[in-house]
Amino acid sequence: MLELTKNKLEALKRLSAENGIIGALAIDQRGSLKKMIASGGVSQVGDEGITRFKEVVSEELTPFTTAILLDPEYGLPAAKVRDKESGLIVAYEKTGYDASEVGRLPDLLPEWSVKRLKDAGADAIKFLLYYDIDEDEKINNYKHVYMERIGSECAAEDIPFFLEIVTYDAESDNVKNKAYAKIKPYKVIESMKEFSKPQYKVDVLKVEVPVDMNYVEGYTEGEFVYSKEKAASYFKEQSEATKLPFIFLSAGVSAKLFQETLKFAKESGSTFNGVLCGRATWKDGVMPFAIGGEQAGRHWLKDIGKRNIEELNLVLKETANSWFAKVKVTAELQS
Repeated sequence: MLELTKNKLEALKRLSAENGIIGALAIDQRGSLKKMIASGGVSQVGDEGITRFKEVVSEELTPFTTAILLDPEYGLPAAKVRDKESGLIVAYEKTGYDASEVGRLPDLLPEWSVKRLKDAGADAIKFLLYYDIDEDEKINNYKHVYMERIGSECAAEDIPFFLEIVTYDAESDNVKNKAYAKIKPYKVIESMKEFSKPQYKVDVLKVEVPVDMNYVEGYTEGEFVYSKEKAASYFKEQSEATKLPFIFLSAGVSAKLFQETLKFAKESGSTFNGVLCGRATWKDGVMPFAIGGEQAGRHWLKDIGKRNIEELNLVLKETANSWFAKVKVTAELQS
């Protein structure tokens, strides 16, 4: 069970619905958002355009989310225009990783500290870690020490630490193929076990679902890797791997597949506590904004973007579990 200080508890409540479920919107993308815009043949949007897109998303969608995840490089103006009932999670990591170096090593934004992010209005700190449980021991030990530092920094500032773990295979760059689908459950579950250890001082894990749904029987028209029963067992095993609250990331899948995944997780006995959903909600709004301008972007967000979130919220009500049951102050929370 997670022990929370009064300040961390109050902060987590600000990021959640009254029932203790997190339905947060992620738009802390930086490098990948630039690539999405460039892939549509649009190059003139620039840094100002990225900042403005985040502002528009925040204005239009935070009335329907419990919190928003933003980056301090382009996202602070968006934080200021979010709905007053929507909490703020801020990313602390540098975007991407140095592909020329082995290990996908973590790095912090040099202009920021947890204290400065908190002073800028953050209710929680998020750090993205690329992790392969089978990576060289020296590399993983470096990552362990790094996460201990961030956990200690968050504890010193008395602010929740959300650790996002994205798994990979050091032997292959392809995490979308059948070979990776076979080893993904092990990679995801073992990573969660590691970072649930108390020395990291993690408050909420933001994680992948333990299988590639594109290879689950009944969810693919092609060859499947997992039977429905086997896939369900991995969701159950994932829940049993941690006593911490954990939420799912959308990993860029379609809004519909993400919703179906959450239903499958619930049926499988998963005790997940919500989502931090990014591209599944807003990615198709990038092109209208980039090509047609702000009004075209707003129109898409008011229509399809809003609908994506409202549909997701309905699914969350049916599928997610309250994190109240995973913390030591349940009685106080429910009073």
